[in-house]
Amino acid sequence: MNQSFVLPNSGHTFDPKSSKLGMWLFLYTEILLFGGLFLVYMVYRSLNPDAFLLASFKLNVWMGTVNTIILLTSSMTVAMSITALQKGDKKMAMNLLWLTLLAALAFLVIKYFEWGAKFEHGYFPGMDHYDAMPVGEKLYFYLYFFMTGLHGLHVIVGGIFIWVVIAKIKSGKVHKDRISLHENAGLYWHLVDLIWIYLFPLFYLIH
Repeated sequence: MNQSFVLPNSGHTFDPKSSKLGMWLFLYTEILLFGGLFLVYMVYRSLNPDAFLLASFKLNVWMGTVNTIILLTSSMTVAMSITALQKGDKKMAMNLLWLTLLAALAFLVIKYFEWGAKFEHGYFPGMDHYDAMPVGEKLYFYLYFFMTGLHGLHVIVGGIFIWVVIAKIKSGKVHKDRISLHENAGLYWHLVDLIWIYLFPLFYLIH
């Protein structure tokens, strides 16, 4: 049954199915974006296999592994929060979303220290050490910073999205009978997780 809601103080109605369809279309464009970047990565890696392998040893696999675990756990908490709200447990839903935000913050903090180490070693494009590296290694680090940076931006956007959902649950605008915004935030966060699941082995586990 397709339910719609009349928005307060307006004559407009809100259609949950249309909202979810719009989110799926947006996610599709995001998949196309990163899919294109993955294709570029694979082409350059096939042309510079030894250089990419050598450059990958300069990454911290343990940091990447911890961040992978953090994001997988955050996907679980955001899914559990949707289930909790569907059951009418508003407090549990909000607590689980706060845990998701905490995981997002932990991911960004770890990425900050990881990037910081790369800056100290001069691996960032434009630095003297970077300019002196072989072409293949420069391509690797250019793609590494661009793709993980773009993913980090998505983590920030996803965190803001989840924070908005928390505020709307608290105000009563999102509840078990009107949960589509919460579900959309969950879908977006699962995409963030999915993208990292591909980024992690491509950059960290070449060897």
